[in-house]
Amino acid sequence: MNWLTRVRNKLPFVTKRDTPNDLWVKCPSCQEMVFAQEYQDNLNVCPRCEHHGRISADARLAMLLDEGFQVLEQPEVTEDPLKFKDSKRYTDRLKQARAKNPHADAFSVGSGEIEGRPAVVGVQDFGFMGGSMGMAVGTAFCAGAERALKRKCAYIVCTAAGGARMQEGILSLMQMPKATVMTRRLKEAGLPYIVVLTDPTTGGVTASYAMLGDIHIAEPGALIGFAGQRVIQDTIREQLPEGFQRAEYLHKHGMVDMVVHRGELKDMLATVLDYLAPKKAA
Repeated sequence: MNWLTRVRNKLPFVTKRDTPNDLWVKCPSCQEMVFAQEYQDNLNVCPRCEHHGRISADARLAMLLDEGFQVLEQPEVTEDPLKFKDSKRYTDRLKQARAKNPHADAFSVGSGEIEGRPAVVGVQDFGFMGGSMGMAVGTAFCAGAERALKRKCAYIVCTAAGGARMQEGILSLMQMPKATVMTRRLKEAGLPYIVVLTDPTTGGVTASYAMLGDIHIAEPGALIGFAGQRVIQDTIREQLPEGFQRAEYLHKHGMVDMVVHRGELKDMLATVLDYLAPKKAA
């Protein structure tokens, strides 16, 4: 507390005003304070430094799909197949995550149109247990692919994950081949599968459906990789280059097709669909 604040609080004729705590957002990149409403209106992108912050599944779906889209119901799966417990029970962790999130798990699917082009969009929410891939995520991913096959339209997936969900053990890892099979079915049907890589996309998600798209689009500055930088550096015993595992570095080295600002993403997807989508779509 500075001197001016202490004096002001002691003055009897100066009333203390209550100020909401959520009026400002601190940018994690440039450390500047941004008015919360301005930050939200700018799609969670810092207007000062263009840092792309994380965004919820609902906000992502509303940003990409035209009005009137349908959100698919979350498929039911066995919630605690291993009866897992560490410092907390897995069931308690799920309850805690659901209390802060409108969806039952980390992967949500919307079916609608993008600038008039039919599309199914799957979104991974890092806010739900780090977007970790468990049975619910794998099943929801496959349900989205099934909807795209039924509608004969493109399937677009926005990834954001810390990797597999350890509380589900091998059952979590089984989602990798399961999702891979669905991407193969889309390919055999001649339907576009487009991946939007957001911050962060790591672990088993990167090792499966995140890197199997026909087109890979990344948001600026997104962390994309399999193992962590420290693990890689300790393994190869070499200093990693600057910007390693960031979207721009991967684009430069051919692992990402393009890096697109969030505000331009919907238009870019519409353009890509014009090139890739079948002529007739339901």
